Amino acid sequence: MPRNKLDVLNILFRIERCGLVVFNKDGQLETNMAETIRVVVDGMTCTGCSSKVKEALEIIEGVLNADVSHESGFAIIEHQNVLKETMVSSIQALGYIVDGEGEDFHWKDGAVWKKSAHNTKWCLIGCSIGDFGTIAAFQFVPYLIALEWTPMMIMALAMFNGIMTSITLETIILSAQMALKEAFRVAIGMSLISMISMEAAMNLVDYVLTGGAKLTWWVILPMLIAGFLTPWPYNYWRLKKYGVSCH
Repeated sequence: MPRNKLDVLNILFRIERCGLVVFNKDGQLETNMAETIRVVVDGMTCTGCSSKVKEALEIIEGVLNADVSHESGFAIIEHQNVLKETMVSSIQALGYIVDGEGEDFHWKDGAVWKKSAHNTKWCLIGCSIGDFGTIAAFQFVPYLIALEWTPMMIMALAMFNGIMTSITLETIILSAQMALKEAFRVAIGMSLISMISMEAAMNLVDYVLTGGAKLTWWVILPMLIAGFLTPWPYNYWRLKKYGVSCH
């Protein structure tokens, strides 16, 4: 048994040589043994999401390893002397919910505005292919012109085709990050609210400016602007609050 403080310090310094404890710059004793914690992360939908969380955790000094799964919704973190709040904050900063709590929502995150704009852009490209293609077909293909569909019927079909081509494009993009089946599932799971509002805005502008389902060179730009701006704030909110983004 140690008989005095000097004996205790000698024992601790010997243990320090084994790497089990260290003394910090203030002379205070710190443990050097790794600790493992598990947190629940909501909002991850694909391997891209789990990879982002893993990367954000492992760049923290003191985090030895992070095992993150979007399927189980868990992050298992091995660390040394890292505050749990630090690790949780790094995940919440990505927009995910950790143990039922997320980062306080606000509209001032420039990085999220940029990311949501990128997501909205790809959705717009996908929707425009199907939407514009359908309207152009009923405007220039004699067989379809002869059907004499009303503008509302054409716009309804254009909206449906726009959503389908958007989902197809999303699947192709996501397939670079995950298996095709999973990419399709994630693409289907992406917000239909965003796609529907985008399609509705584009076709409403077309109807107001041309009086029907028509494409002219001057109406395309207003349609694209309306289609982009309408769902953008919603996409920001969804990304900021729930971390739902896989591009």
